[in-house]
Amino acid sequence: MGYAERNTWAQLIASVLGTAVYLVIVVPQLFTTPVGEIAWQWPMVWTIGAAVAASIALSILWGIVAGMRDPDEEHRSDQRDREIEWFGDRVGQAFLVIGALAALIMAMLEVEWFWIGNTLFVGFFLSAGLGGLARLRAYHEGFQ
Repeated sequence: MGYAERNTWAQLIASVLGTAVYLVIVVPQLFTTPVGEIAWQWPMVWTIGAAVAASIALSILWGIVAGMRDPDEEHRSDQRDREIEWFGDRVGQAFLVIGALAALIMAMLEVEWFWIGNTLFVGFFLSAGLGGLARLRAYHEGFQ
């Protein structure tokens, strides 16, 4: 597994874990607390920050282990890696735009901030998750 693919895996793992932690914190509040009183802002900030930090740490640690196992492995991106990165970014950006448009419409309709913020959060998650999955598919199956 090359450098860029490892980074994609690290980002995907951190994104899924961060989103899961956020959902475990916030979703139970939906059953007991009015939406306007749910404490969602700081849990969102902390889980996004933790997911970014975890992605970086996992990528570094995974790279160290890979380098120890195979010191001759190439640690730079080649043209194929750049094309796959571009492809994954395009897929991910589509979901980011969809989430942003949905949040914009919600803001125009003066929907509760909780729903607007979480719509953006879902857009970020789908962007990272589906963009990462598209990259991994391209690594293993090519551009079909």
